[in-house]
Amino acid sequence: MGNINVEVAYATPHKQQIIELSVTQGETVEQAIIASEIANLFPEIDLLSLSVGIFAKVCKLDKLVEQGDRIEIYRPLQQNPMDARRNRAVNAK
Repeated sequence: MGNINVEVAYATPHKQQIIELSVTQGETVEQAIIASEIANLFPEIDLLSLSVGIFAKVCKLDKLVEQGDRIEIYRPLQQNPMDARRNRAVNAK
């Protein structure tokens, strides 16, 4: 099997990191995240409690990655988006 190129992305309100790496074809999302060593930069990453996705589409850790995939690790929401919009509208008045 050959290698494919993927990206692993994670962001906090103050910092974003995108790591490009080459993995063996047939590897899973979880294996790619581990290979990226992104948890060394963000120790709060816990794959058992956080959601992951590929190009903003949530997926499971056992999904096989494909050439060019952008694997994203999602943080829990701090506030419901509807509430945030409502608060901004009230404060804008």
